[in-house]
Amino acid sequence: QVQLVESGGGSVQAGGSLRLSCVGSGRTFSNYAMGWFRQAPGKDREFVAGIRWSGERTHYADSVLGRFIISRDNAKNTVYLQMNSLKFEDMAVYYCAADLVYPLSLRPLYWGQGTQVTVSS
Repeated sequence: QVQLVESGGGSVQAGGSLRLSCVGSGRTFSNYAMGWFRQAPGKDREFVAGIRWSGERTHYADSVLGRFIISRDNAKNTVYLQMNSLKFEDMAVYYCAADLVYPLSLRPLYWGQGTQVTVSS
């Protein structure tokens, strides 16, 4: 079992930045590929970004490519999502996820509880 706890969400104006963090506990964090998903009201949960076990490979949804950066620090059992140039359409609940496969599946093994990101114009 892996427990994931997100933090760093909040409110920001369009064009601003936020950094989300996700701390994992339980099983060996470095065994898992990590990712971020998001869900806006009335929409399905969608993939945002993923990172391989050692962090040497990453991939992104087209909608965030060039604006968001995923990274991880296995010594701290933490994965980050740096979000820059935020747009109104980025507003959603963001979920951290852990999986044993990379790229992450659409149904990762473990989910965090989510953190709200609100973007105002």
